Amino acid sequence: MTTRIAARAWLERQNNGPLTLGQLLLSIREGEGASQVDFAARLGLSRSHLCDLEKDRKPISPERAVRLAAILGYSERQFVRLAINAQLARAKLPYVVTRDPAAA
Repeated sequence: MTTRIAARAWLERQNNGPLTLGQLLLSIREGEGASQVDFAARLGLSRSHLCDLEKDRKPISPERAVRLAAILGYSERQFVRLAINAQLARAKLPYVVTRDPAAA
């Protein structure tokens, strides 16, 4: 099991369900020991907007997910997948986007 898969599985156990982009942002921020103010400034967001994203109160577009991933140095695919899954859940559609291991 790769480190990323193990980390995601651990986060999902901690959150009692599938990982959301908001939870991932919160985990990254806390892992770096950054305050919401500092992390929001790094991302070009207000502190209150970051708080809404971390608590999954506001959706993140796939385009914004790509920008956030680039700023943080994380996988754009992972961020986009989580953003799209949040949109599907909000629309109450019974679909989940997963990564195809064969895709490069």
